[in-house]
Amino acid sequence: MGTTAGLRKGEVTRRLILERAAPVFNQRGYAGASMSEIVEATGIEKGGIYNHFGSKDELALEAFAYSISLIVDGYGAVQEGKVGLDRLVAIIEIFDDWSGHPIVAGGCPIMNTAIESDDTHPALAAAARDAMESWHRLIGSIVKDAKGRGELDPDVDPYELATLVTSTLEGSLMLSKLFGDSGHKHRAVASLVDHVEGLRRKPGQRKGRQQR
Repeated sequence: MGTTAGLRKGEVTRRLILERAAPVFNQRGYAGASMSEIVEATGIEKGGIYNHFGSKDELALEAFAYSISLIVDGYGAVQEGKVGLDRLVAIIEIFDDWSGHPIVAGGCPIMNTAIESDDTHPALAAAARDAMESWHRLIGSIVKDAKGRGELDPDVDPYELATLVTSTLEGSLMLSKLFGDSGHKHRAVASLVDHVEGLRRKPGQRKGRQQR
C-alpha cells in the first residue's frame, strides 16, 4: 500500500481518500457509488473530499489510477529476480492469487471500469484502455526479452500472445464472478502457463514453430 512517510498532512489526507474510495468505485462502479458511501468509507465529509478533488469525476479517475498503480507495483514485485519467460509465468500465476485476494476489493479494476464506462463515461473508458495497453506492452516487452535470450522462436507474435493472456485471464475472472466458481480462473491460469511453457524452446531445438 506504500508509505506516507515524508508526506505533508494534505497529501496524507488525499492518499487516504484514494485508498478508501478506490474499493467503493471498484465494487459499486462510477454511477453506483454515491458520495455518501465515499464519505462513510473515508470518514471525511463531502466538503473535505472536495477540498482535494474538484468533482466526483476527478476522484473516480484518480481512484482508478491509484488502483492501477497497486497492480503495477504488484506485477513488478512478482517479477523480481526472474528473467525471460519466467516473468510472464509469474504474472499469469499471480493473477489467480489476486483473484482470490484482490489488491483492490471488487476484482480487476480494468475489467470493471471498462464494462461500466464503455458507453457512459468516455474519460474512464479511456483510462481503462490505457491501462490495458500498458499491460499489453509489458507482455510484449517480456516476449521480446525472451526472444533475445533464445527462449522463444523469432516468429512468436508478442501482440498475439498479449491478447491471448489478457483476454483469457479477464474472461476467466468474469466467469468466476458470474458463477461463483473460482475453478474457471484456476483452469485458465493452468492452461495459459502450459501454453507459455509449450512455446519455450528446448536446448538445441531448431528455430521455427514446433509442429503441434
